[in-house]
Amino acid sequence: MTQIITNSMPMGVPGDLSRSHAIVESYNQNVTTPVGKYGVPVKLGAVADTISPIAAAGTSASVVGFLVRDFPSQGGSLSNEAFGVAVPPLSGPLSVLKEGYIIVKNNAGTPAKEGVVYMRIGTPTADKPIGGIEAVADGADTVVLVDAQFMGAADAEGNAEIRYRVGN
Repeated sequence: MTQIITNSMPMGVPGDLSRSHAIVESYNQNVTTPVGKYGVPVKLGAVADTISPIAAAGTSASVVGFLVRDFPSQGGSLSNEAFGVAVPPLSGPLSVLKEGYIIVKNNAGTPAKEGVVYMRIGTPTADKPIGGIEAVADGADTVVLVDAQFMGAADAEGNAEIRYRVGN
């Protein structure tokens, strides 16, 4: 009897490092404008050594890396969170991928090997937030992340692997 698997394996969850080659640096969460999700691009915060989420009208040049989901993590009162929905702490140190491979949530389009990675900077919706990653251009509402490329198709949840600053 032949078995056929019709689904692809899950990629992981946004913010997971997907390969061993990675350069990760520590920054503090900007308590005034905290980053709310893992696996998203971040910029330097207004306070020294802090990071903040990408804001409307952000640029590719403002991105300093992607927020990494630390493992193991201490959930405290949130230790019973469902898989993949962890929220970064509102203060303290966070890990930022400076170079390597990471899982991100693709919010639009179909990622392909060596495909262009776009970041939303305007006209947000619930499914397409500011700073979100997309595989298709949306006029002036997205910019190309010149240091990132998709590494293949997304899984059933829309999660995809990107390469950031490796070989660029």
